[in-house]
Amino acid sequence: MDEGLRTQEKARQQFGAVPLRTAADGSLEILLITTRTTGRWTIPKGWPIKGLKAHEAAAREALEEAGAIGTIDRTPVGRYLYWKRMDGYFQLCEVEAYLLTVESQLDDWPERDQRRHEWFKLNDAADLVEEPGLKAVLRSLDSA
Repeated sequence: MDEGLRTQEKARQQFGAVPLRTAADGSLEILLITTRTTGRWTIPKGWPIKGLKAHEAAAREALEEAGAIGTIDRTPVGRYLYWKRMDGYFQLCEVEAYLLTVESQLDDWPERDQRRHEWFKLNDAADLVEEPGLKAVLRSLDSA
């Protein structure tokens, strides 16, 4: 973390989607997006949304950040911690990750021009993400 920035160490809850599809060769692929500030590869995720259950909020994030539509599991596939860069400080976040079986991807969605998005093989996706906990969640899918 950058020196001079303070931290908020009480973890705030976030919900994320792990958007998956089956490739033509039968292997699983995951849709990753980049963060808006640093351009790191990650999964769609965000804060709780009033009136939505955790898995529904994760599905909404996948739609808004990646244009992904599909069936979301109701039970998290994993959890991980990471430090989110906020305005002048870092916030510790705990992400509950839910599998999203992607059935279609929109041509246009709210954050399309704010992030890159790309489909990757599971092993490649796990290598690309920086958060150790997210790496572990993705690697656990490959062994399932």
